[in-house]
Amino acid sequence: MPDARPRRLDVLVEKLTASHIDGLLVTSLPNIRYLTGFSGSSALLIATTREAVLITDFRYQTQVADEVGSTARIAIEPQSLWAGLWQQLAQLPQMQVIGFEAAHLMHRDFQRLVEQGSRWQWRPTNDLVESLRERKDPDEIARIERAAEVATRALARTLESVHAGMSELEVAGVLEKALRDEGSEGFPFPSIVASGPRSALPHARSSSRRLEPGDFLLLDFGAEVGGYCSDLTRTVVVGKATEEQRSVYEIVRGANERASAGVRAGMSGRDADALARDYIQQRGYGEQFGHSLGHGVGLEVHEAPRLSRTAEDALPAGAVVTIEPGIYRPGWGGVRIEDDVVLDPAGPRVLTDFTRELIELG
Repeated sequence: MPDARPRRLDVLVEKLTASHIDGLLVTSLPNIRYLTGFSGSSALLIATTREAVLITDFRYQTQVADEVGSTARIAIEPQSLWAGLWQQLAQLPQMQVIGFEAAHLMHRDFQRLVEQGSRWQWRPTNDLVESLRERKDPDEIARIERAAEVATRALARTLESVHAGMSELEVAGVLEKALRDEGSEGFPFPSIVASGPRSALPHARSSSRRLEPGDFLLLDFGAEVGGYCSDLTRTVVVGKATEEQRSVYEIVRGANERASAGVRAGMSGRDADALARDYIQQRGYGEQFGHSLGHGVGLEVHEAPRLSRTAEDALPAGAVVTIEPGIYRPGWGGVRIEDDVVLDPAGPRVLTDFTRELIELG
């Protein structure tokens, strides 16, 4: 596929010009990776209307050359990235007003701008790069789809091994080994394995609690391929499900299916959220669906756009979003079913190909 990075930098430059700033100091590592391809843990990027300069340290001397190529001019700094920043800025012409990523700059680093970088004017910016990342190109979608395939294969392998008596931590270990075995580069977030009453905790930490017959078992996890994430949740029953469990599960499944099929590019995040929320509300469980319907997924497992009751912005074509309705009853348990969906111009397409039917682990 064509290299998308030069175009991304060109679009960013258009945003800089429209914002009347001469350059942008990029400190967010996911944003740096998006613009240049560099995946290391130590870098600063200066994006200007004339060129991009990536500053990193000796540890990444070979890696940065391989990953970035000619996308940006590379500066290897032997001491401090910030010392390298002042040196590089002094060499760049016509740099007076420079933006910085207000959401990502630590206060101590802001003090560096004020004190050591006082010869330049610093202006806070928000979401200049993140807004570009909302709309995925074909290569990004392909990577997320491969991450989704890794996640679904790992889940299938895991469920074959799960039985009553295992602890949540043991299940998480089986799941995370399966993710690695299937090709995941890492874990986008700590895997959530919650059983019985703990499945009512939307973001539970896996614990030493042991699975008992009749428990709900909620698994929320992701895979990473080529730097891009997937995010998947399924809820199963250890043993035989009760009628009440089946009833609640079917409501969540219906909400997931309605939203996954109905979400469209161009609708607001609020209207997308309502696809599932109204369905659950009409069946008497609205108060027990307390979180938003979903979020964007890409280089980070949580990124723009948002699908929530307060999200007014339109969902862009090419975005990959999660659809994750849930019902949670404290002391009883909870159900969440989550899929990753790409908003193709022709309509939504589910990337996480795993059954939504209720699974009973015998």
